[in-house]
Amino acid sequence: MDAAERATRDQALALLRGGMAHMAFDEAVADFPPARMNDRAAHVPYSPWQLLEHLRLVQRDILDFIRDPDYRERRWPDDYWPARDETADAEGWADTLDGFRADFAAIYAIADDPQVELHAPIPWGDGQTILRELLLVADHNAYHLGEFAILRQIMGTWPAAHDAD
Repeated sequence: MDAAERATRDQALALLRGGMAHMAFDEAVADFPPARMNDRAAHVPYSPWQLLEHLRLVQRDILDFIRDPDYRERRWPDDYWPARDETADAEGWADTLDGFRADFAAIYAIADDPQVELHAPIPWGDGQTILRELLLVADHNAYHLGEFAILRQIMGTWPAAHDAD
């Protein structure tokens, strides 16, 4: 692997991890009060759980697209968001968090694998590359984790010691 490829891979990994211009997933969800997972803030059409489940569903879809030659495109928005009235219990909350983390670990492993050609088109796609999909995951996660952090601020669900800066 040449220096440019290594630098590209390292930057993609750093972007996926978070902590540069956006918070990482585990930081965003840390100490979230489970009793509030299905609450909705005024003028927000989804609950904290629904937002995180959306993140999980989209990330899983991208992972499937990267790995599965038989990938079939899902229906927007039905397959990317839980139903508007859907709620989670403690097990559902844990499943969402665990599923996100497991799929993120798989995506991160793809990004970190020197045998994966980041710039080669995905054969079953229409020009997308692994790098493009990794950047899409990082971008989508950063956007919605920012939303989640603001939602926590509005709902007052950060721990008292949380530094809001």
